[in-house]
Amino acid sequence: MAKNYKAELTGVFGQPVAENPTGVMQEAAFQACGLDWRYLTMEVSPANLADAFRGLRAIGMKGVNLTIPHKVAVIPLLDELSREAALIGAVNTVINRDGKLIGENTDGKGFLRGLRQDAGINPQGKSVVILGAGGAARAIAAELLLAGVAQLHIVNRSEERGLAMVDHLKAGTGKEITFEAWTGTYLVPSDVDVLVNATSIGLYPNVNDMPDVSLAAAKGDLLVCDAVFNPPMTPLLALAKDRGLPILDGLSMLVYQGVIGFERWTGQQAPEAAMKEALRNALL
Repeated sequence: MAKNYKAELTGVFGQPVAENPTGVMQEAAFQACGLDWRYLTMEVSPANLADAFRGLRAIGMKGVNLTIPHKVAVIPLLDELSREAALIGAVNTVINRDGKLIGENTDGKGFLRGLRQDAGINPQGKSVVILGAGGAARAIAAELLLAGVAQLHIVNRSEERGLAMVDHLKAGTGKEITFEAWTGTYLVPSDVDVLVNATSIGLYPNVNDMPDVSLAAAKGDLLVCDAVFNPPMTPLLALAKDRGLPILDGLSMLVYQGVIGFERWTGQQAPEAAMKEALRNALL
């Protein structure tokens, strides 16, 4: 039997992109499944994004991830958006389905899977506070609303940006969302079930920075989550852990969004354990 020497290609487009660890995780997954696939970490400037996608189509790449600053700018270059990507207004994963480029957003789905599988929490009927109104916050908020949270409260420094996010999600889901401008220390209310830091506060290299929040009134089983994955143990999570509160680190969301991307690209079940191990080894 003739050997097939053609490797299938995936990757990530971003700028900057050198510190993005997704390739470590996806290459480990391909190897664990015996797939002759590659994941390329590619620096692409905004001015070259359209050319990069022409190249993607020309060489038949199976798909790519998008990171800063391309998650919104990529939308006009695609053939179709998933419901969630359209609701969020951003794309982090592109699937090439027989020449048709489909935009998906797996960030919120990854967070939701981590919430259910790693923290053991069903978000339906829960009260959730999200800190931030950027891309990660939008993705997480959208998926939580679709999953049936009872209350969703957004806290953000920029009132204009926060209200714009709330209005966009209300229009897309018909669900009620509340907003609070983040001025001074935010005291987490005693009836909140899940707190999510969806800002970049605490991200490398600013590893000692912490969101200006107080957990003094938090109930004993408040789950404190952080979208920051580098380092996994952020000052916010360390504070919560010291108080005996359950925590969920950003590696969970990063792994599961990658798991979903792998499955969308390959059509195979992802080797979650191998992906988690590769990512933790890379970052710890």
